[in-house]
Amino acid sequence: MEGRQRPTIKTVAARAGVGRTTVSRVINGSELVSDKAKAAVLAAIAELNYVPNSVARGLVTNRTNSVALVIPESESRLGSEPYFSAVIRGVSTALAKTRTQLQLVLVRDQAERDQLTESVAERRVDGVLLVSVHEHDPLPGLLEDMGLPTVLAGRRSPAESLSHVHSDNAGGAAAAVRHLLARGRRTITTISGPLDMDVARSRLQGWREALEEAGREATEHLVVSADFTEEGGETAMRSLLEQLPTLDAVFVASDVMAAGALAELRRQGRSVPGDVAVVGFDDSIIARHSNPPLTSVRQPIEEIGNTIARILLEEISNPEEPRQHVVLPTELVVRESS
Repeated sequence: MEGRQRPTIKTVAARAGVGRTTVSRVINGSELVSDKAKAAVLAAIAELNYVPNSVARGLVTNRTNSVALVIPESESRLGSEPYFSAVIRGVSTALAKTRTQLQLVLVRDQAERDQLTESVAERRVDGVLLVSVHEHDPLPGLLEDMGLPTVLAGRRSPAESLSHVHSDNAGGAAAAVRHLLARGRRTITTISGPLDMDVARSRLQGWREALEEAGREATEHLVVSADFTEEGGETAMRSLLEQLPTLDAVFVASDVMAAGALAELRRQGRSVPGDVAVVGFDDSIIARHSNPPLTSVRQPIEEIGNTIARILLEEISNPEEPRQHVVLPTELVVRESS
């Protein structure tokens, strides 16, 4: 049966006795492959008469006029988090002026990661936009090894090598804390995002720097980490209240988590901002419709989407151009919660 079917990258990997990633690297000319593995892959390609889709599609331009927006999150996160929809709008706006099609790809497990790897190896897309970046996610490095133009919304760390765009997360968080200090708040706690994400670490850094700048201690007992979900915000707020019943302010690293924190404060009979002042981050629709309306750090999310798309198109057209690192400004929007 195998001879009657068009071989795939999975078939080649099985014949060569290597992983799909190794096959992808050989196809794309990466040097990160041993001579032995490279020889096995090339032999398997010859035996199976394997031809990557990109070659079959057209030897002239080798372009698909398609890019992938990859979000390594579940459908529930995609639907409940306004950040993702705003990024998608920004990307779509940038691509609407071109002939480039957008593929939305969710990567929730290893099987879907393998499918994406095969798609990339066969050049079914000209480039990748990657959102919601975690520090140890192998995907950015894999895409870089394959030589595929890739731009990140966010970054793995301050040493990020790929082109990326992010907001001034530390500066925005610091502005939020200075606002709470100016309101006379004494015990300013924080609910951070997952600390394997640079965005969460940067916002925590801004909280810490603003407190230390004011001569306050920024100790670990003032911090609880959560997962950027509403439920995570509720749980984190409950934990902070158990540890510090007298806290009078909380900076929350996202509006979604802040909504959960507000719900927990109501449940425990704490008034906002009378007993506890609350500030979020994003200035999403959630902030405007919270009860009370939420003070929040506005970040230009659609502009992030627009900018990553523009940079990716530039890298596809001019692969030798230097990679770009763009930081967009934030702004504190004060409402009734603080």
